[in-house]
Amino acid sequence: MAADGLPPLREVIAKYDLAARRALGQNFLLDLNLTGKIARAAGDLTVGTTIEIGPGPGGLTRALLTHGAREVIAIERDARCLGALAEIAAAYPGRLTIIEGDALATDCAKLGGAPRRIVANLPYNIATPLIIKWLQQGAAFVSLTVMLQKEVADRLIAAPRSKDYGRLSVLTQFLAKPRRVFDLPPSAFVPSPKVTSTVVEILPLAEPAFPARLADLERVTQAAFGQRRKMLRQSLRSLGGDAEALLAATEIPPTARAEELTVAQFAALARALERQRT
Repeated sequence: MAADGLPPLREVIAKYDLAARRALGQNFLLDLNLTGKIARAAGDLTVGTTIEIGPGPGGLTRALLTHGAREVIAIERDARCLGALAEIAAAYPGRLTIIEGDALATDCAKLGGAPRRIVANLPYNIATPLIIKWLQQGAAFVSLTVMLQKEVADRLIAAPRSKDYGRLSVLTQFLAKPRRVFDLPPSAFVPSPKVTSTVVEILPLAEPAFPARLADLERVTQAAFGQRRKMLRQSLRSLGGDAEALLAATEIPPTARAEELTVAQFAALARALERQRT
């Protein structure tokens, strides 16, 4: 038995035949010391609601409850895992709710009571769309503490003029403050993925970092980074308006490229696009 009185995770996996499925982006983290480290990184769990995505056999779920989570809502689409999660719910009466379903189709902003936080080892294949979705509902969450592929984490926190800086960097930093917490090697998982994983903390902002409409920012960044090797006077033509005028209005050199612009400059372009449209 583990310290929480529940069976070791390897026994749970064998009991319920929970071989990880590549199609679901599953890589299980079995080291309870590491799941505990993630739970501690999420801050005070004794208030509000902790929402977990893809709990699998429940390693992180158990850590969250052990570290005092008042209420955990776990969303799992793999029906094979429900029995293992039910055992955890029985060990922590009234503190764990299990939802069988797809996280992409679930409105996490309406689950439980505030303050809400997301704490999850996100399936690699849906991590980016989930993060964008949650950031668009940023006021609903106090924090997102999530494990991602290191490559995705690098893009979230990247600065201008770096190879990882792109559309995801701009949109994330427009809506939140992301930071790296720690990395985990492939050997920490079963099965071992081919990539390093990173835990990041993302703190949604009460208001966007700079004034601009998100829809306009999305259009500008899509155009700019869609042809990132081209100068902006060329790449922004896909917006359908006068790219030269747009750049002149924001005092951005027409010969600049997307990776050179700050988030503030992209927001300025978004505002200029809105004015040009009206």
